[in-house]
Amino acid sequence: MVEPGARVLDIGCSDGALLDHLARERQVVGRGMELSQRNVNACVARGLSVIQGDADTDLVEYPSDAFDYAILSLTLQATRDPRKVLEQMVRIGRHAIVSFPNFGHWRVRAHLLFRGRMPVTESLPEPWYETPNIHFCTISDFTDLCRTCGMEIEETLVMGGDRLRSGLGAGRRANLFGEKAIFRLKQN
Repeated sequence: MVEPGARVLDIGCSDGALLDHLARERQVVGRGMELSQRNVNACVARGLSVIQGDADTDLVEYPSDAFDYAILSLTLQATRDPRKVLEQMVRIGRHAIVSFPNFGHWRVRAHLLFRGRMPVTESLPEPWYETPNIHFCTISDFTDLCRTCGMEIEETLVMGGDRLRSGLGAGRRANLFGEKAIFRLKQN
């Protein structure tokens, strides 16, 4: 989803693995923002340009259209105000790429139905009381939020385990069978 040589801001970049990959494989000019000082240190040790910052409060400091892509990988559900974060992302980047675990996946639903407890899965590895997730959403919830915010969904990829589930789009089948989703957005 990222063009070679693009200017990229990786928000919530963790240890910098994605940013490093994009720099090596796509020759992007990458910057990162990470909340954890330990992860910022790990990124800097990799030679990456990363600052400590909070997506909920610090994205307003970036100028409009400063990047080609603003990326939020598996972090949206841990933000306090997902709508505000998305709005800032499409303001500072020509495109926003967002990935998240789908809480509407059939295994999550079955676990809740038959066990009556929040599931622990490969894509949701922590018990509910230790998870950084504060906003649980499904693919359908996310597409509704994009419509509410006036954002255009340019591309959707749905993952089932480690495999790309092609042909699912962003509808009901994706919501049921997709474990993770990746969306590329832009402001309308």
